[in-house]
Amino acid sequence: MLAGSTMEQRQHYAVRMLQKAGVLADDRLAEAFSDVRREDFLGRPPWLIQDRGGYRDVPSHDVATLYEDVLVALDASRGLNNGSPSLHALAIHSLAPRAGETVIHAGAGTGYYSAILAELVGTNGRVLAIEYDAALGDRARTCLADRANIEVVRGNGLEWPKGEADIVYVNFAVDRPADPWIERLKPGGRLLFPLGVPLFEGRKQKGPEYTAMAGFLLVRREAEGYSARFIEGVSFIWGEGVIPSDWACHTRLRAAFADNWRAVQSLRWKGTPAEDEWYSEPDWGLSTHALVAAAAE
Repeated sequence: MLAGSTMEQRQHYAVRMLQKAGVLADDRLAEAFSDVRREDFLGRPPWLIQDRGGYRDVPSHDVATLYEDVLVALDASRGLNNGSPSLHALAIHSLAPRAGETVIHAGAGTGYYSAILAELVGTNGRVLAIEYDAALGDRARTCLADRANIEVVRGNGLEWPKGEADIVYVNFAVDRPADPWIERLKPGGRLLFPLGVPLFEGRKQKGPEYTAMAGFLLVRREAEGYSARFIEGVSFIWGEGVIPSDWACHTRLRAAFADNWRAVQSLRWKGTPAEDEWYSEPDWGLSTHALVAAAAE
């Protein structure tokens, strides 16, 4: 019989992951990581862990293996994993979920990080866990069945949220933000998504693949517009169903990432492009200039 993790074991794990992420002072996040059992979302052993050499078998059935900063396969044949806990700790800390908020988690997998988000928004909050893959969505429904503040939706994360949301957390890579992610953010709302270019450049996508280059872009809706900054360089699965209409944009995006991507401070949504944008498309762009507060009347 598989022995589950202990609270003490998860508390030590939470401290190590938050320390690695540089957010050790976030007590609420540490508590959420401690309260959610990772093994409940990864199926029974044997587990597969991915590193730079590919997937390897975990020789032990001890759940302690799962409480390290490791990527655990959800579907190794397609490269789908439950991702790095320290990276998600940094990401969720950056989003700063508050009690009572509505969160869209697009690309939820089997729901481990959805459950952590649900802990943070509490019983008066709501998490919509959106998963494109039907099998993973079914697993997520089972894993999250006892959490009344989470709804699992089988759908395309590019189409959500349907209504206003406080947070949109995207766990697949794209080359532009989807319109609903930006336009349905509440005032003060936050969006975090991997912006990058795919490895399958120039050929038809046959399945999920990791991005060659991406940055985790944090966007916040302010009174003056949208502030934006990259919090980390990342490698994520390219979004299923995300096929760019203009492959040339990837050449431009690669060139932008070769510049100082850490200097980005704001996002233009629609409107007229500025000549000196860090990255520019007709309907959106990123700038190294901060938002300018509107003059008081």
